[in-house]
Amino acid sequence: MSNFSFDLPELGAEALRVIHGRGNCVPGAEAFNLEWLPPLALIVAYEPLAEPVLAALMARLQADAAVKSIYLQQRDQPGAPVQWLWGEAQTPSQVTEHGLHYQVDIGTNQNFGLFLDMAAGRQWVQQRASGKTILNLFSYTCGFAVAALAGGAELVVNLDMSQAALNVGRNNLRLNQLDVKRAKFFAHDLFKSWGKLRKFGPYDLVIADPPSMQKGSFLVEKDYQRIVRQLPSLLSDNGQALLCLNAPWLDQQFLLDCVANEAPELRFVEALARPDLVLEKDADAGLKVLLFERAAAVS
Repeated sequence: MSNFSFDLPELGAEALRVIHGRGNCVPGAEAFNLEWLPPLALIVAYEPLAEPVLAALMARLQADAAVKSIYLQQRDQPGAPVQWLWGEAQTPSQVTEHGLHYQVDIGTNQNFGLFLDMAAGRQWVQQRASGKTILNLFSYTCGFAVAALAGGAELVVNLDMSQAALNVGRNNLRLNQLDVKRAKFFAHDLFKSWGKLRKFGPYDLVIADPPSMQKGSFLVEKDYQRIVRQLPSLLSDNGQALLCLNAPWLDQQFLLDCVANEAPELRFVEALARPDLVLEKDADAGLKVLLFERAAAVS
């Protein structure tokens, strides 16, 4: 592993995933991802890193003038602790992606507030949101809502079990000087909230980006079907559903089968591309984002 080497893109003012090692396209980097949260480089390790790999990574990052500090998160350890390794012992409170601002908190929780492998999905929503009513399920810190309202959405309804995450979502809208009155926030159990959600529909776009597993509330293999089953009653004629899946053990066909079995009124449109640096040796093993469209009712 002493020959481990890699290329870094130009590190600028915007956050991005620099190395998607878990995609198995960067030899020697299979155990970690590298996140750029200017001016901080965060190594997210999913198993103990070999000393030569960590040394090579540190040396390359320290040589880049844009990098002011390096932190390591051990996702294989309880609580996913974050350790300062080098440079300024200060973490940023917000980052910018595609010109939009997002609050981040590095070291308090397992996730810092923004999933950088979904950057292309947020950009896709921003480019197509104008005038639309959007439902954002499993909204977390409302990254999709920021993108949608920045793109001119009429209304975005956000639902997540975590009130704390939704509070960050409100702050994210304010960070971007977006109209919070054009957003709704519900800290509810999705499966007890369909009636409430329908009151704000029908929706031109429904986004579902669930966790692979959330103890006691969501298990992707059995619960994704329950979401898909509701889509026809939530979507407008020609409304679209953006369905996301980040369970490495489930392939794209899992989502296609869910829709075919539970919502045959929807047709598959396309699979969204990942960010350029989020490479996957097996396309079915990484993040999957599929777009479906509901056919207009025939009168």
